[in-house]
Amino acid sequence: MLESLKNVVVIGDRVLIKPLDAANKTDSGLFLPPSVKERDAVHTGIVMRVGPGYPIPSNQDSDSLFREENSNQVNYVPLQVHEGDEALYLHASSTELEINGEKYVIVGQNAILLVMRNEIPDSVDNL
Repeated sequence: MLESLKNVVVIGDRVLIKPLDAANKTDSGLFLPPSVKERDAVHTGIVMRVGPGYPIPSNQDSDSLFREENSNQVNYVPLQVHEGDEALYLHASSTELEINGEKYVIVGQNAILLVMRNEIPDSVDNL
């Protein structure tokens, strides 16, 4: 379908995630078929691309249409997730696609339950 990840532009509040391989063995040593993990409600993956965010209306007065002022600039509320985050997301809300032979999923930010980051602030006062 798509040939390169660098040509992918994610729209709106969507996030492109590369799923991580799930463990196919239980703690007791039993091997699980791949279909068992696919039915899990929650999956994990690495965030590869992030959309610009939620679009918000521009601050335009109502007379600007009559003055032929055209402001095509769109403002966005940015997303909380960043590229490189490890995300825990709802599998039922994801759409699978294949890019260059690798499996990816697209989810809306509302389907991401939490993210894990390598950079941890020194205190919660900085948040």
